[in-house]
Amino acid sequence: MSFTLHGIPVSRGIAIGRAYLIAPAALDVAHYLVEANQIDAEVERFRTALDAVHRELDALRADLTDDTPSEVGAFIDVHAMILGDAMLVQETIDLIRTRRYNVEWALTEQLELLTRHFDDIEDEYLRERKADIEQVVERVLKALAGAPSAAQALDGAAANGTNEMIVVAHDIAPADMMQFKTQTFQAFVTDLGGRTSHTAIVARSLGIPAAVGVQHASALIRQDDLIIVDGDQGIVIVDPAPIVLEEYSYRQSEKLLEQRKLQRLKFSPTQTLCGTPIALYANIELPDDAKAAVEAGAVGVGLFRSEFLFMHQKEMPEEEEQFAAYKRAVEWMKGMPVTIRTIDVGADKPLEALDEGYETAPNPALGLRAIRWSLSEPQMFLTQLRAILRASAFGQVKILIPMLAHAQEIDQTLDLIREAKRQLDDAGLAYDPNVRIGAMIEIPAAAIALPLFLKRFDFLSIGTNDLIQYTLAIDRADNAVAHLYDPLHPAVLHLIAYTLREAKRAGVPVSVCGEMAGDPALTRLLLGMGLTEFSMHPSQLLVVKQEILRAHLKALEKPAADVLAAFEPEEVQAALKRLAVAEPRADAAA
Repeated sequence: MSFTLHGIPVSRGIAIGRAYLIAPAALDVAHYLVEANQIDAEVERFRTALDAVHRELDALRADLTDDTPSEVGAFIDVHAMILGDAMLVQETIDLIRTRRYNVEWALTEQLELLTRHFDDIEDEYLRERKADIEQVVERVLKALAGAPSAAQALDGAAANGTNEMIVVAHDIAPADMMQFKTQTFQAFVTDLGGRTSHTAIVARSLGIPAAVGVQHASALIRQDDLIIVDGDQGIVIVDPAPIVLEEYSYRQSEKLLEQRKLQRLKFSPTQTLCGTPIALYANIELPDDAKAAVEAGAVGVGLFRSEFLFMHQKEMPEEEEQFAAYKRAVEWMKGMPVTIRTIDVGADKPLEALDEGYETAPNPALGLRAIRWSLSEPQMFLTQLRAILRASAFGQVKILIPMLAHAQEIDQTLDLIREAKRQLDDAGLAYDPNVRIGAMIEIPAAAIALPLFLKRFDFLSIGTNDLIQYTLAIDRADNAVAHLYDPLHPAVLHLIAYTLREAKRAGVPVSVCGEMAGDPALTRLLLGMGLTEFSMHPSQLLVVKQEILRAHLKALEKPAADVLAAFEPEEVQAALKRLAVAEPRADAAA
């Protein structure tokens, strides 16, 4: 019987193949108490498993080829760092010694404790970082059980002649994906995950169709079921009818042809039909992600999320460590601009290094986070500012401040930047004295009070993800209200349009760095509203570029205005359809 499952689309494309199920090791963990005279042996069993996983990760890194997306090496490094984290290793050993738990029990107990910290995080990307910890523990559990890794199991199936496999799993580690043989691995489906999970990022980098967050997929889909994965829509069709299979086979061939055409656009100028240049920047999380940005044809980094340098750290990174990371990203970009956002953590994004002494806020998303947290910890903030400023001596660096709303916050921030410069001058350390300072527009109050920002900052960046959530008062990762997350809500569109219009009038550059920037279905609308700087995940650059090359700005102005004038959902959709086919008049195109 055919049925359809719905999840989250994270990597475009269509795949047709047989389901290959991978069961998680954590589902079957024995719980027993260890005899007192066996505790040392149990600890040694744990250390042996850790060593085995270290060797496995080292082998994965050694197998990476020159054309491997840079994200993969970075994620392997993250997993190796977690594997050596005292919060995971030493605390597990303490549970073995003090409570006499067997290794598997102690490890899963500590996993539960660690991941609990992430559940209250508002930011979707950071909340999904708990998946990295779960994937590392999964590897250790498999090593303890002597079971093959997910990639080894899949390779075994390939050796036995299983072709065109679609992996179905509770979750998949990004490193395992790299070992899946491309001639057999067509797509993947997972119960867990979101648009910003590491596995989703790797899938986009590799161009592998994927649907994540497909709840209970690994329980409902059986081994060898024929399935279709529609990565554009995030749907999985199990045992499709012949007519559906035929339709998707045709669409699959069309998609492959489209992807080949897109590669030809990589290094051509990005401009509209009327000759207006449009800047396409990349969003990155780790320094080496800048390599992927360059390879994708980005003209700079529009958003470097610096908080990922602080994750999974027992101690806050020192100035030299931060400086080295920022400098590496800047050097990768070879003179192109790198916009570094100051740390966006706090009550809703806990750091292990600050875990003690911080209470869970009653409403974390509205609590002490981002610049509010930085201003409450001025010495830590100054350390980061000095590191970023020092990196500006090696290339074009811009500093971006998140979650500003009040004039006093702005003034305090600018005062601290001046203080960081003074400290560097006193120390005789080089930096660019003219480094540009920008602000995120991601709170409705910031957009409405835009004059405060226009006279104080060199540039602005609209963070549509948070702007939508705060405007509509919803958490898109909360399944109960996720369906209300709507980038086309009139209130959201008017805040964006107002920001673009007023910034242009004041001569202040403005970009969009949220998911809306990377959605090709919204490219023409944003162009029609006046946007000329987009920042997105590198994997989305070419599909957005294609839309830009087909667009004529004059032809988009009126239909974009019609979208803004519409308030009923049906009217908005109708206006968008007219916008999608808008062409310049003969006299305008001439």
